Amino acid sequence: MTLSSLKRLDKTHYLYLAVILAVLAGIVVGLAAPEFAKGLKPIGDAFVALIKMMIAPVIFCTIVIGVGSIAKAATVGKVGGLALLYFIVMSTFALAIGLVVGNLIQPGAGLNLAETSYQVEGEAKSTTEFILGIIPTTLVSSLTGGNILQVLFVALLVGFGLQKMGTAGEPILRGIKLIQALVFRVLAMIMWIAPIGAFGAIAAVTGSAGASALVGLATLMIAFYITCALFIVVVLGGVLRLATGFNIFKLMKYLGREYLLIVGTSSSEAALPRLIAKMEHLGVSKPVVGITVPTGYSFNLDGTAIYLTMASIFIADVMGVPMNLGEQISLLVFMIIASKGAAGVTGAGLATLAGGLQANRPDLVDGVGLIVGIDRFMSEARALTNFTGNAVATIIIGTWVKEVDRVQVGEVLSGRSRFDEATMSVDDHTGAVAVAKP
Repeated sequence: MTLSSLKRLDKTHYLYLAVILAVLAGIVVGLAAPEFAKGLKPIGDAFVALIKMMIAPVIFCTIVIGVGSIAKAATVGKVGGLALLYFIVMSTFALAIGLVVGNLIQPGAGLNLAETSYQVEGEAKSTTEFILGIIPTTLVSSLTGGNILQVLFVALLVGFGLQKMGTAGEPILRGIKLIQALVFRVLAMIMWIAPIGAFGAIAAVTGSAGASALVGLATLMIAFYITCALFIVVVLGGVLRLATGFNIFKLMKYLGREYLLIVGTSSSEAALPRLIAKMEHLGVSKPVVGITVPTGYSFNLDGTAIYLTMASIFIADVMGVPMNLGEQISLLVFMIIASKGAAGVTGAGLATLAGGLQANRPDLVDGVGLIVGIDRFMSEARALTNFTGNAVATIIIGTWVKEVDRVQVGEVLSGRSRFDEATMSVDDHTGAVAVAKP
């Protein structure tokens, strides 16, 4: 890695340690001085308010760019089409698994923190009002009105409009990508005050519900890690074995350094250049890698999908207003669209979670503050699952289009053909630059 990458890694470690210390301090304060801890709730609320502030721009940019990427990926023929179909099916399956596990485990059951909810003004009372409410007054007002369904609606219109413009729309798409970069930079800045928000949120929750709150949060976090591990080993491993005959554990061993990098940064984006280089070394052709990996980073978000649905079920249960089956299906449909682009940037998953609740159950949005303290710990599992899913997808797509050197794959996974770290470089598939010796 470059020197600048190491510096970014160090800064992220400091933030990670600060969150851990803040959570521990919040627990101590909540148990030692419950009444005082309850008064710290506005600190957590302020952090959630900052996250809510970023919902509309995050959703708008990711959806517009995502729709544009679909058109671009589809033009490359069979590889792009197969990749998109695979990503949509797998991410939808992951969302459904999150819902099922959330309903089975119910880590938030028994915790009565309904006082953290709020009354929603202007909520639609009928199906007609709901449908008409999706249409904003103006194209721009959707970004400032607080209605996430309006943001989603306008983003889809803009995305499809850019598709119809063809090459003439590419400068606009590049401009939106720059805006997205700015939005994610601001979001990253907000995440630097996550320790303060986590302290206030955990202290208030612990002060209100006592040790039972910690048990509920720990149950959610452990259940999420177990679900992600089983998804990787059973689902991804099974699909990889059936489609290619290769072993998931050998692949994970081959990607060991990348896993360490992801754990350190809580973002799968940090390992993108290395994944491209390693997949090419593994024996997958450059065109397949160049199409599948970048597209997967926007559309194949298995870990994020599991997190979004499990966290939503937890928040609803904790606040005493569980989601019915219809609301869960509605959330699933929204998350299928809105989750695209939530990978790679720390904090984007939290913003997408808030956006999904805002669109389907606005009364639950403030409940996001309940999991601020553990979101950072769950981000590693999200990123690792996303990364593994993209690696598996690249091999599977390559196998389907017969663009994999199976002999080379066998040599690499057996350890006989080692990846040359000293000379690693990456073609500029998605703006990734050459990676220097680590």
